[in-house]
Amino acid sequence: MAKQIYVNLPVKDLKRSVDFFTALGFSFNPDYTDENATCMIINDDAFVMLLVEGFFKTFTSKDVTDATGSTEAIMAFSVDSKEAVDETVRKAIAAGGTPSQEVQDYGFMYNHSFQDPDGHLWEVMWMDPAGPPADSTPTGDTETSAN
Repeated sequence: MAKQIYVNLPVKDLKRSVDFFTALGFSFNPDYTDENATCMIINDDAFVMLLVEGFFKTFTSKDVTDATGSTEAIMAFSVDSKEAVDETVRKAIAAGGTPSQEVQDYGFMYNHSFQDPDGHLWEVMWMDPAGPPADSTPTGDTETSAN
């Protein structure tokens, strides 16, 4: 079983990206930082490698998607409260990000999203540790089986 996760994202301007994510409260591992890349720390076991686009291209033979026009993935991370969700998105927009989707409030789960300066989609979420109410129906499950 995997122990850690590293998401690799291409960026056009590494300093701009570092400044943006620093404004959101993230830190970086200096051991994995140079002019081509940096390692943004999400927590002890999750990291985002921000790689200058030219360097990113050395890891793939595929074209690099322009995230401002298309989406391949949405990165999501949790915070401790609904207020922290709103505060993180506010900081993202103040630091040069753009709004993505409207707030989604399901009572036991609350999320909001933004795009970073390179157009990558980020979702910030809070979930009640007790989970969904016992009488809730999972999203998309509108039929029951009569077997």
